[in-house]
Amino acid sequence: MATAAEPARVTVYTVAERAGVSVATVSRVLQEPQLVRETTRAKVLQAIDELDYVPHGAARSLASAQHEAHGLVLPELGGPYYSELLMGYESVAAEAGHSVILLLTEGKTNLDLQLRRMAGNVDGLVLMGPLGMSSSSLAALRRRIPVLGLTGPSHDGYESFATENRASAERLTRHLREHGRRRLAFVGSPDQARDVRERYEGFVAAHDGAPVADPIAAELREREGHRVAELVLSGAIYTDALVCANDELALAVQDRLTDGGVDVPGDIAVVGWDDVMTARYVRPALTTVAQPVRALGAAAAARMRELIGGAPSTCDEHTLPTTLVIRASCGCPAGRRSPNPPQKE
Repeated sequence: MATAAEPARVTVYTVAERAGVSVATVSRVLQEPQLVRETTRAKVLQAIDELDYVPHGAARSLASAQHEAHGLVLPELGGPYYSELLMGYESVAAEAGHSVILLLTEGKTNLDLQLRRMAGNVDGLVLMGPLGMSSSSLAALRRRIPVLGLTGPSHDGYESFATENRASAERLTRHLREHGRRRLAFVGSPDQARDVRERYEGFVAAHDGAPVADPIAAELREREGHRVAELVLSGAIYTDALVCANDELALAVQDRLTDGGVDVPGDIAVVGWDDVMTARYVRPALTTVAQPVRALGAAAAARMRELIGGAPSTCDEHTLPTTLVIRASCGCPAGRRSPNPPQKE
């Protein structure tokens, strides 16, 4: 019997009664929403939202009160960044005998519903980047299990992990200006992700109030680097240095410009961000910013283990330092490397 201190638990039966549908219909909306008529699905989703319902996991998990699983929500798994992040996270989770359940958000619909369903089968959730989920769904998840953020927007009471962006982007851009570059262009879409926005802010800060060209909108994909390079080759973009939001863009830009007869860095300097393995082997080797992606995943997993174990949550944002890596694509002699002093968290 529920008491004032222990409110009645919301169940699938509660949701069905509120929505005026059968339990089977609620289950169908949770499992296969595309098979439910839109008007009925909307009623069920409204009831779920109003009741802050989060599905419960299997009976075995309910009996033990734990699933020994972390939920890791990522945009995708393409490219070396996500594999490094995942390896760092999984290695630390595995030390405690915990498994990692992945949810990839790219192209997903009904994300709020999918996250609520996932929350019923894990002991904690780590959410990467802006998800576009409703504040009510986020609040419902956080009442049920620990939630951490990765490189996404800050929230009051929403503990998160990220790597430093602004200061290193400013140093990188100033380095190019010290080479005499004056028509710098930033390649990336600041409105799509917090880390890209912060890198653009550092790029702007390095100009000390001088006019700055609008960023060249681009997803962080190889094909987008090729597209930007074609714009440069056609004369649509006039620049002497391209500051790319990640190495995947930068490497693709540099490759296509070189094929098009452009001297990198003689005519146009190209720099990136991430310090992927390929960056050191291309010619000219890519000047970039190294960020500790595997350590980022490991730190988030270690903290989630603590939260699952009962540690109190905070609203802290943990920031891991990044390091400027000078190679030849910026105009420096080949072989030069510029280690930065570690930045304090």
